[in-house]
Amino acid sequence: MCTEFEKMMHKKFQMSFMEELTSFLGLQVTQKDDEIFLGQDKYVHEVLKKFSFSTVKTASTPMETSKPLMKDENAKDVDVHLYRSMIGSLMYLTSSRPDIMFVVCAKSQLKFHIFMR
Repeated sequence: MCTEFEKMMHKKFQMSFMEELTSFLGLQVTQKDDEIFLGQDKYVHEVLKKFSFSTVKTASTPMETSKPLMKDENAKDVDVHLYRSMIGSLMYLTSSRPDIMFVVCAKSQLKFHIFMR
């Protein structure tokens, strides 16, 4: 059945046969007999390196929704472009990590000087 489909596609479109899919749009794809796993380990390491987060203190997820995020008036300003880039990188990461969706969306609604009480 797959070979017939492949032949039909070759007739209709100019294409080449590829090996087993290992990555797609930044997602690592691991295929087993009856399972497909998606991950972004490589992307996570790239983001951590890009924003120098390799040595920062980690936090548990999901975030406590009862604690409001507050603006820290004493904190230094951050670069708006850098902040947006961080949020965008994390938003893309939520495609394989839905557990971080709430905190990323909460942080994206705030601007700069952010801390949690």
